[in-house]
Amino acid sequence: MNTDVLDTENLIPTLAIPNTGVVITGGASGIGLAVAKTLAAVGRPIAIWDINLEKAKNSAAIISKQFNVKAIGIGINIMEVEAYDDAIEKSRKALGSLGGLVHCAGIVDTGSLEGITLETWAAGIDTHLRPLAFLSQKLYRDFTLNKGSAIVTIASINATLGNAINPIYSAAKGGMLSLVRSLADRLARDNIRINSVSPGQIHTPMVQASLDSLPENFFEKRILLGRLGQPEEIGRVVRFLLSDEASYITAAEIVVDGGNISSQRG
Repeated sequence: MNTDVLDTENLIPTLAIPNTGVVITGGASGIGLAVAKTLAAVGRPIAIWDINLEKAKNSAAIISKQFNVKAIGIGINIMEVEAYDDAIEKSRKALGSLGGLVHCAGIVDTGSLEGITLETWAAGIDTHLRPLAFLSQKLYRDFTLNKGSAIVTIASINATLGNAINPIYSAAKGGMLSLVRSLADRLARDNIRINSVSPGQIHTPMVQASLDSLPENFFEKRILLGRLGQPEEIGRVVRFLLSDEASYITAAEIVVDGGNISSQRG
């Protein structure tokens, strides 16, 4: 039985605890970049992993200067599992310790059923779902050595709603929810927490293309709060889940969609 509990009498906010380094995949743009900034804002060291090395390095340098934290940018194709060990070693060396993982890297298929190929299927699964398993495995030892370690993966409301346009994306995100529950059962014995965040329509570069091609208010009309979310609104939730503020939350899906899933608006 795990008896490691926090001091419940201390109600001072603990968003900055633990202060271990956090690996963020897809961290150079969109939600990943917002996560990096919100974590750095409370002093957590960050490793920005991104397929675009230049953007990763530039983002890390800007964030390090702005928030006075350790930060490193690493170029990596998240589909290449064989590259994880080197990236982890570089991250550990730069940050001093690793106690958090946020898996944000993502791609979106738009070909519906007719567009599924062996290549697009593999790319979608190997970008979203497979990295969560292997990164959790490879970071496991670091996390057991650092109290308060936690993992957050970015899923999607499409894992629940489904979408005819992007079946591979929806399937991979649905798989994430199941994998989180399975990993939580295993990691809990070491007091490592793992949760998922399912964003709704968030105003990111990935969504901008849809906004440009769809009628005005296409998304907003069915969102209870009447607007798209901002990446930083996801970042704040991720920061909470990685902190001791969320010390009794694991195996959970936190939906951050402005009231999209529950909406009956047409």
